[in-house]
Amino acid sequence: MSSVSYLERLLDGGEVKWVPLGEVAVIGTGSSNRQDEGADGIYPFYVRSKNVLKSDTFEFDEVAIIIPGEGGIGDIFHYAEGKYALHQRAYRIHITSEAINAKFLYHFMHSGFKRFILMKSVGATAISIRKPMIEGFHIPIPCPANPKKSLQIQTEIVRVLDTFTEHTAELTAELTAELTARKKQYKNYRDKLLSFEGEDVEWKPLNEIGEFIRGKRFTKADYVEDGIPVIHYGEIYTRYGVFTDQALSQVSHDLSNSLRYAEPGDVVLTDVGETVEDVGKAVAWLGEGKVAIHDHCYAFRHAMNPKFVSYCMQTAAFIAEKAKYVARTKVNTLLINSFAKIAIPVPFPNDKEKSLAEQARIVAILDKFDALTNSITEGLPREIELRQKQYEHYRDLLLNFPKPEEAAA
Repeated sequence: MSSVSYLERLLDGGEVKWVPLGEVAVIGTGSSNRQDEGADGIYPFYVRSKNVLKSDTFEFDEVAIIIPGEGGIGDIFHYAEGKYALHQRAYRIHITSEAINAKFLYHFMHSGFKRFILMKSVGATAISIRKPMIEGFHIPIPCPANPKKSLQIQTEIVRVLDTFTEHTAELTAELTAELTARKKQYKNYRDKLLSFEGEDVEWKPLNEIGEFIRGKRFTKADYVEDGIPVIHYGEIYTRYGVFTDQALSQVSHDLSNSLRYAEPGDVVLTDVGETVEDVGKAVAWLGEGKVAIHDHCYAFRHAMNPKFVSYCMQTAAFIAEKAKYVARTKVNTLLINSFAKIAIPVPFPNDKEKSLAEQARIVAILDKFDALTNSITEGLPREIELRQKQYEHYRDLLLNFPKPEEAAA
């Protein structure tokens, strides 16, 4: 679809009238605060974020566009229809003119309101807006001399743009469901594969397989762009997967003698976390050289396949056992001496070569599942972003009405 020619065909030579928003809409704020939220409320409660809360009471019963008065200006828009509550620093824009389709205005504000606000603001970002600024935002009315045709044009533009947003929402739901199903399938298969039911296997405590070596403290103030590779405990459960061969952070070479290191093949785990599952989260270090680890980390040094050990530490059974040895204080802390008694499977324990071969075989299978899951995980936001850019492209072209100089000001 050539959107420019499509818009020209819709206008069919008709004029476009630009009017200040204040002439065709009632603009105002709500009177509610965050504490007015009711978790079981039946009415939507619009605040200054993309999230819509709930309220037991409503303030307005109408069709309106909701925007924040502070934060997210030009990026957050809600289309309200029916009864709703409104925060005292969020604005409602209720169309009072029969010449304007409210959904048309909703899409048009997505296209041009942020640019307008930034032009009116000092600095690179708009921190807050006031009612007169919103009232001064000019909007187009196509073919104003023919109200019926004007609304037909607006309705058709809304139809096209709504189709894009609906398709994006459907795709997001489909991909999210697919990702959830794949993750569940992968976890179930991994847990079953590592249960070794009825096979030649011995379950050995971690402290019989290897030793735990605690790291040494460094802070974010020590970070540099080019220095000694390090693993910080917080990165283990926020940025790393089951294994890695590249450190995400580096610290100054001046600290080299004061640090403690994990060797290639060690499994690095954290001893603190916000949740029980975060505590003891493991990542196998597969880098070519050693990596420094934080003092809230332990390097588990052993002679097994490091990825096999790390996969074992991700299973539901291991996590359930690990939970018994987490001190639930202000910060969840791993009781390492007790944790070290948790057993993991060692296949063919009397034949080292055969054991390592079996570990490698299982790792190869799990790596394929892990790669597939990660591919979907990474592809989901990329696909959504692509669809969003596609929508924005056609939206901006469809709403690129001829604009006189005075309306641009």
